[in-house]
Amino acid sequence: MNQVNIGILGCAAIAERLVIPAINASDNFNLVAIASRSCKKAGSFASKFGCEAIEGYQNLVDRDDIDAVYIPLPIGLHQEWVISSLENGKHVLCEKSLAPDFSTVNSMVETARGQSLVLIENFMFAFHSQHQFVLDKLKSGEIGEIRCFRSSFGFPPFTDDNIRYSKALGGGSLLDAGTYTVKATRLILGDEIEVTSAFLGHEAGKEVDIYGGASLVSGSGHISQIAFGFDNYYQCSYEIWGSKGKLISERAFTAGPDIMPKITIEKQNERHEYTLPRDNHFLNILGHFHESIQNRILEQNYSELLNQSRLLTQIQEYAAR
Repeated sequence: MNQVNIGILGCAAIAERLVIPAINASDNFNLVAIASRSCKKAGSFASKFGCEAIEGYQNLVDRDDIDAVYIPLPIGLHQEWVISSLENGKHVLCEKSLAPDFSTVNSMVETARGQSLVLIENFMFAFHSQHQFVLDKLKSGEIGEIRCFRSSFGFPPFTDDNIRYSKALGGGSLLDAGTYTVKATRLILGDEIEVTSAFLGHEAGKEVDIYGGASLVSGSGHISQIAFGFDNYYQCSYEIWGSKGKLISERAFTAGPDIMPKITIEKQNERHEYTLPRDNHFLNILGHFHESIQNRILEQNYSELLNQSRLLTQIQEYAAR
């Protein structure tokens, strides 16, 4: 299996704590370089992870010895650097949300399609084995026919200088926490989904939405109710209500490599708790990225991006009415 030379654009915390260690643990990738606007910061990261430091994102994108890039920059910077990376022949794994609106995502997809390059949004949680366990339980009829899907992802406030509060950098609860609940809806109910109502809440002195929620419905008549926010008691779960029972994932989005996630199934006079094995969803999505590069899995990944962004944009439009 061919190893892919990869570079990193930016020195974000998620890259440092979780993604770069997974890249270095993977046999599929060779970490070549890390770029930052600051030479000092690039040097600090590079020395920690045993690769080359590069000052300036474009200087990394221009390199001929790099096949792919991982982009953990703020959402507001994604368009420039995703498109630049694609135009310079690089496959791209980018943090979510890929862009603030559907038209921008569509332009990125068209660029990737024109270059026959892989473009993937880093929804690592969807590659955790706990969700396959859930899908298998649903397929077996464990809780009967699905009636309603509910998901919540929210956490307490950040410090005022956090980039999630910056409109220019693509902040806001929908594009951050909310995008997970939309992805989870699609994971369980499929892509034939439309938004039927939505609300985005704002707070005095803040440029972006701080909390929100939406209702969605599938072509099969399944209902999804999602809620998200930056001023919440911590929640990171989904619940599937069926005709014969209920299934709950208590750590749906943040079951890191050291976590043994728990799935609870409740039925009439029954309650079963399943503690599942640890899994590294960061390594798993890197495996998907590598497979997509090696086997040129393009349109499937493009459809993922477009369907996700379509629903986020629908939520924005409903909330603005």
